[in-house]
Amino acid sequence: MSAAKPHDLVVIGGGVGGLVTASVAGQLGLDVVMVEREPNLGGDCLHYGCVPSKTLIRSAEIAHLARRAGDFGVNATLGPVDLGAVRKRVHEVIATIQKHDDPDRFRGYGIDVVFGEARFLDPHSIQVGDRVIAGRRFVIATGSRPAIPPVDGLAGSGYWTNETIFDQTELPEHLAVLGAGPIGLELAQAFHRLGSRVTVLEAAPRILAREDPEITDELARMLRGEGLDLRVDTRATRVEGDCQSGYRIQLDGSPGEDMLEADALLVATGRRANIESLDLPAAGVELENGLIRVDRRMRTAERHIFACGDCTGPYPFTHAAEYQAGVVIANTVFRLPKKVDYRVMPWVTYTAPELAHVGLTEAQAREQGVRVKVARFRFSDVDRALAEGSTGGLMKLLIRRGRIAGATILGPHAGELLHEVVLAMKANIRVSHLAGAVHAYPTLAQIHRRVVNSTYADTLYSPRTRGLVRWINRILP
Repeated sequence: MSAAKPHDLVVIGGGVGGLVTASVAGQLGLDVVMVEREPNLGGDCLHYGCVPSKTLIRSAEIAHLARRAGDFGVNATLGPVDLGAVRKRVHEVIATIQKHDDPDRFRGYGIDVVFGEARFLDPHSIQVGDRVIAGRRFVIATGSRPAIPPVDGLAGSGYWTNETIFDQTELPEHLAVLGAGPIGLELAQAFHRLGSRVTVLEAAPRILAREDPEITDELARMLRGEGLDLRVDTRATRVEGDCQSGYRIQLDGSPGEDMLEADALLVATGRRANIESLDLPAAGVELENGLIRVDRRMRTAERHIFACGDCTGPYPFTHAAEYQAGVVIANTVFRLPKKVDYRVMPWVTYTAPELAHVGLTEAQAREQGVRVKVARFRFSDVDRALAEGSTGGLMKLLIRRGRIAGATILGPHAGELLHEVVLAMKANIRVSHLAGAVHAYPTLAQIHRRVVNSTYADTLYSPRTRGLVRWINRILP
């Protein structure tokens, strides 16, 4: 069983990182093989992550707005939500986008698409089923899956993860969620808005540990105000029961309660790389903290083997995988020594309101000895937010030497609003240009110039400036 002539590029993984890399290389005329172990291309994002979750969140938002109709002067009522109908819409959206990831489309680019489990035989060849595939260069883009905590009784209890929750057709009366990270909070709020009672259990002292504590504290207050039972410093130590009989969850740290009963259980306690079946030692590829170790050119310890996406970190986002794939393409296809630069890497948690972030947080600036000026402006003082009835949250801007060092936005459409800041940081423009740009009224985007202008108020209306204005107006006609 010997391999044929080595292919120019062998891509392992048919998620966004692998698809972007393979499609560009194939369309540029390279001999490319792409291997995917699942029966469909598209990866976690399309089937279990971004696409289904945001579709579900939108349905939940509609239900929530229907219940709030009276706040907008509209007389409307909402009956029970049919989760089966919501599920149908989720899968319709997936199916529509899946057409872009049709294997035949990539075969049309000259790519040999192979379905099966890949395993390295040595640094220059893999085995997929009975086939041995040799390559001059390899790209590992195998993604990640839910990390399951070692809670006694959890295994075999029929708990949900992001890989199973979108197939549910019956809305649970009470849903318990382990983990208050982005996945846990997004799905917890969505199910609460659809009609479930939801309890979130987080072992850490606060939600969304990577975010600014000032902002996450405010988001926690808003989620609790909406009706979520959000418990931090609370660990599940044992799980009894299953998805058929219901769950009894032993708690450690929840004030005044040591047992929680729920009808369904969602585990959202992090991610782990899909690497076990690859036999990476045979390829000479090294790991670090459970992830594939790569340099800034996305090369592994074997310089002809690259990796990108969730299996490498440090940002388990679809847009991060796509960005890393661009670096891989530069190095593998064009042989340019391009390196990753994560200084302007945005991310968004799609709760309501959304929480969007880029650059440094205030705590990170302090830890790194970076002196920044902090500006804040609340959505309650933005006219469009008032008109839309979405006044919760604020924008927090970190300014260093007249330029943006970081920003966090908690508010309506924060993920969309963040990109004005991303562009400003990427182009290294001064905040005065941001404030000087004309922003259409009334828009939520006005918060950008308002937050910057707030930093000028003390100087503009100071006694010194007031005196200067009086002097100018005395001497000039």
